[in-house]
Amino acid sequence: MAAVAVAVAEQEQFYALLGNLLSPDNAVRKQAEETYENIPGPSKITYLLQAIRNTATPEEARQMAAVLLRRLLSSAFEEVYPALSPEDQTSVKSELLLFIQLEVQSTMRKKICDIVAELARNLIDEDGNNQWPEVLKFLFDSVSSQNVGLREAALHIFWNFPGIFGNQQQHYLEVIKRMLVQCMQDQEHPSTKTLSARAAAGFVLANEHNAPLLKHFADLLPGILQALNDSCYQNDDSVLKSLVEIADSVPKYLRPHLEATLQLTLKLCADTSLSNMQRQLALEVIVALSETAAAMLRRHTNIIAQAIPQMLAMMVDLEEDEDWANADELTDDDYDSNAVAGESALDRMACGLGGKLVLPMIKEHIMQMLQNPDWKYRYAGLMALSAIGEGCHQQMEGILNEIVNFVLLFLQDPVIGALLQTMEDQGSQRVQAHAAAALINFTEDCPKSVLIPYLDTLVKHLHSIMVIKLQELIQKGTKLVLEQVVTSIASVADTVEEKFVPYYDLFMPSLKHIVENAVQKELRLLRGKTIECISLIGLAVGKEKFMQDASDVMQLLLKTQTDFNDLEDDDPQISYMISAWARMCKILGKEFQQYLPVVMGPLMKTASIKPEVALLDTQDMENMSDDDGWEFVSIGDQQSFGIKTAGLEEKATACQMLVCYAKELKEGFVEYTEQVVKLMVPLVKFYFHDDILLTNSAVKTET
Repeated sequence: MAAVAVAVAEQEQFYALLGNLLSPDNAVRKQAEETYENIPGPSKITYLLQAIRNTATPEEARQMAAVLLRRLLSSAFEEVYPALSPEDQTSVKSELLLFIQLEVQSTMRKKICDIVAELARNLIDEDGNNQWPEVLKFLFDSVSSQNVGLREAALHIFWNFPGIFGNQQQHYLEVIKRMLVQCMQDQEHPSTKTLSARAAAGFVLANEHNAPLLKHFADLLPGILQALNDSCYQNDDSVLKSLVEIADSVPKYLRPHLEATLQLTLKLCADTSLSNMQRQLALEVIVALSETAAAMLRRHTNIIAQAIPQMLAMMVDLEEDEDWANADELTDDDYDSNAVAGESALDRMACGLGGKLVLPMIKEHIMQMLQNPDWKYRYAGLMALSAIGEGCHQQMEGILNEIVNFVLLFLQDPVIGALLQTMEDQGSQRVQAHAAAALINFTEDCPKSVLIPYLDTLVKHLHSIMVIKLQELIQKGTKLVLEQVVTSIASVADTVEEKFVPYYDLFMPSLKHIVENAVQKELRLLRGKTIECISLIGLAVGKEKFMQDASDVMQLLLKTQTDFNDLEDDDPQISYMISAWARMCKILGKEFQQYLPVVMGPLMKTASIKPEVALLDTQDMENMSDDDGWEFVSIGDQQSFGIKTAGLEEKATACQMLVCYAKELKEGFVEYTEQVVKLMVPLVKFYFHDDILLTNSAVKTET
């Protein structure tokens, strides 16, 4: 009795722990997470199963227990499951299947199905034997059940783990196909129809290299398309997302019914009653095919000819925003709007299908848009010209004069003068910033000999704008245009090199002032770009001219370096600082050796960053926001490999800079050779070029 009482007390404590894991209080939640992590794995399974079993437990806590058990099996199966006795293992398996049959809440039932799928995934041995045959019997029994909840449970498990049949898949192939067809024809239960379509798509994706299987399952595609259409109008885009994955990974599966696939996605893309996201996903199917199956798509010129106006129509979907022109930050809406999606799609399709096909189809559309009295059409037309530039560059070269002359009508001046004039448009910060970004893109690829005749006018305008924007920074705190202007100055100096010497004294005092005083968090990017600008100017004008300011600049950099440990991991100054030090090394040569003790510590720390990686299932991946800095690659079976990319670019830059120091300082770098070699040898899979960030690539930006 005493043992039972202890067990009950421990379980009650665990229920309280689950509640704390859901607490909105960060401190409470963090403490609960630490407590949970310290519980032995087998004990976790016991407590979590009991929480799932107990229907008196609050629903939110039961769902949390289900999620935690699935994650435990996903991340630590080999540590926790084999530690259970054979009897306990059998009990876990049978209880989970029983839970599904008894559960009345659909959301909770799905979460238990996720646990079953995860356990089944781990119980397929190296030879493909399913060590849990009862789960297959459960699937067959459930999918034939009169209980719609059980039918959907079977489909959900199969969708989550399409490889559940292991080496018996071929044996059961007809049964699998019959199961999916039967469920896709369920007109009474739309959710069953949708789930079976997702399961069919998941099965196709899991068998992307099995050509006979793909051919055998080709006649399921019309059912998938019908379910896709129906689900979209029920505000469910899950089947549409599955089709995007197929277009991206297994386009050949679509070949027998490609016309129907394209017609449906084109119809959905054009339907303004659907959400923007649904319309963009429908367009993504066509665009993905232009990249993964261009030859197949080129045969359907009628679809391409209809898709292009849809992209252009999306690009015209702009909102009047009185505050847009003078906003000092770019908002998320700038990146996920229809206009941005349409422009990106046009760019990708032009690159995928080529200008020979795309340019004749789009040219007249763009010319009409550029003559439209509505500014939205003219704006979209100009952006469309920019978007197709890469994919259609060969074909556009022949009509370049015609295009440029037409575009210049919107600027009313030659290119550089027009950009400078636009940069001085005090009525719109956004326009100024875009003009500055355009100037950067122009100058970084512009031959030195072409830019020099315009240099005097260009530099004076840039200085005038910088002075105005510096005053605005001091008075109003606005910095968007100044950030771009500083980078424009860097780009010009980088291009004209020693020809920038006469203008050096015009800019350096103001640039040093920015670095010294722009210390607030919101000015980190401006400060980083200014550090970059100073170092690029120094590299351009050479040691003799730069030496008059070298000491001051080095002190400013040293002060920032001293505060390096206080910088947040995502502080944009870090990468700029690392690259700036390398340029200073190139300028000062052996005189830079004295600064190595200060520079090397943070540089080695950054070069030693180890990216966080994880194996996640689809649900976990969907729950992670884009802001978390993760990127994912699908590896099948509803799983994705994730890598946290924050810091990776800085790591690569730091490694490049170490190579640069070794090259420039030679024997002066000897005392650091051993630790650098120890760090770099495991990274030989990466290929670095020691001058990559010492050239104009460092100031590249996008309009």
